[in-house]
Amino acid sequence: MKNKKALFVSFICLITISMFSQEDEPKQSSNIQTYTPSKLLNKGQWDVKWFNNLYTQTKAANGGGEVVKDLPRETYFTSSLDVFTGVSNSNRLNVGFLAEFRSNAVSGRDALDVFKFDSDIQSSRSGLTSIAPVIKFNPIKDVGNFTIQTAIHIPIISDESNDNGVFLDQTAYTFQNRFFYDYTFPEGDWQIFTELNTEYNFGDDSSFANKTFVLAPGVFMSYFPNRKVTVLGFLQHQQRFGDFTQDFTALGFGGKYQLSSNLNIEILFSDFIRGTNSGLGQTFNIGLRALF
Repeated sequence: MKNKKALFVSFICLITISMFSQEDEPKQSSNIQTYTPSKLLNKGQWDVKWFNNLYTQTKAANGGGEVVKDLPRETYFTSSLDVFTGVSNSNRLNVGFLAEFRSNAVSGRDALDVFKFDSDIQSSRSGLTSIAPVIKFNPIKDVGNFTIQTAIHIPIISDESNDNGVFLDQTAYTFQNRFFYDYTFPEGDWQIFTELNTEYNFGDDSSFANKTFVLAPGVFMSYFPNRKVTVLGFLQHQQRFGDFTQDFTALGFGGKYQLSSNLNIEILFSDFIRGTNSGLGQTFNIGLRALF
C-alpha cells in the first residue's frame, strides 16, 4: 500500500512539473493552433484528415417543431477522408479530394450496430456513398485567414432508401461552398473560428434533397491551455430551403491534442437542442489529422 501511495504521489509530482515546464516554454504555435480550416497549405505540403461522426436519436421534431419522444432508435455513422495539398507558389490555392462512407442502423437497433457494417435489408445499410473533387483558395491576399472551399459531391449510390425504407445517403449532387474565417486574440490563448456552409442540391428528382438550398453557419471558441491542447465549445445551425424544408440547432464541446509534430487527435460531442422536420439526437465524433 505504501509503495502504491508513493507511486501515486510521484506521478502527481511529475504531472505538476510537466505543466509548469510547459508554461515556462516560449509560446510557439502547434498545428492545432495554426492550421485551422481557414489556413491554406504551403506548396508541396499535405493535409490528411480521417473524421468519424456517429449520430443517434430516439426523438425528433415534426414539421411544427413539436418533439416526438420514445421513437425506435436510429443511428447514422459517417466516416470521411479529406486529402489536400498546396499547389501554388503564393500559398493561396489548395486542391483536394473528399470521400464519405456511411453505415446506418434503424428500427430500434443498438447504436453500436453501425460498426457491424452489415446490410440487413430490414434495418441497416452501409457503403461508400460519395466522392468530391475540391479546391480551397484565399480570395483576398491581405486577409490570409479567410478562405473558401468549393466542392462538387458526386453520389455513387443509386437509391437513397431500400424497399423497406432504410435510408443510406442522398442521391442528389451537391455544389458546396464553405467560407472560413478565424481570429486569434492578442495573448494567443483564445481563438474564434467561424464557418458558413452553403449547398445547392440538384440532379435527381427522386432525392429528398433535390432542388434544395442549405445555409449552415457555425461558431467555435477555442482555448489553448498550452500549445499541445485545445478546449473548445461551438454552436451550429442548419436551414434547408426549397422543395423540402428542415432546420436544426446544435450545441457542442470537445478538444484537440497534438500527439506529435505531424499528428493530432480531435474529440467532439454535440446535442441537437431544437429542430423542425429533424431528429433531436446527439453526435459523438473522433478524428485524426496528419500534416506533413
